[in-house]
Amino acid sequence: MPKLEIILASTRPGRVGLPVAKWTESAAIEHGGFDVELVDLAEVNLPFFNEPKHPRLGQYEHQHTKDWSAKVSEADAFVFVMPEYNYGYNAELKNAIDYLHNEWKYKAVGLVSYGGVAAGTRAVQQIKQVVTTLRMTPVIDAVSVPFVQQFISDEGEFVPNEIVKTSAKAMFDELVRVTASLAPLRSGD
Repeated sequence: MPKLEIILASTRPGRVGLPVAKWTESAAIEHGGFDVELVDLAEVNLPFFNEPKHPRLGQYEHQHTKDWSAKVSEADAFVFVMPEYNYGYNAELKNAIDYLHNEWKYKAVGLVSYGGVAAGTRAVQQIKQVVTTLRMTPVIDAVSVPFVQQFISDEGEFVPNEIVKTSAKAMFDELVRVTASLAPLRSGD
């Protein structure tokens, strides 16, 4: 089975992204199309980009970069669980993306966004420019969660409605198709 890494973008204390990411992980496992791993950028804990050479060269000097490269390299596809901050995606996600280059190539990416009235959709539009530059393929089907706090239970768990569940299934279905379609490009690189 292809490997899907769900990357939790938010790193701040009290983040609502953690329960959203945990639900996304369980939904992906239930879907059954991937071997699933949740990767929390708060645990990865990358410093602000500090490699002296361009990432496309793959000549990493720092162990944290080598570890991040190995983690991203082992994935066949991704889902970014991301907040929207001030009409854009968060700096920690951009930093994590910018650390690497070839490791992202020819991999599909699904986008789970959350926020207020816009449900993170403005952040999604911005990140598509970045991931396509790295030869990633964002799938059209996405999960957009408006007014995310309404979906958080008193126990701190994310409790989606049917629209969110249906959107997630469509996203995972498309990720399976696109990941399979991109496999020859990944093996030939």
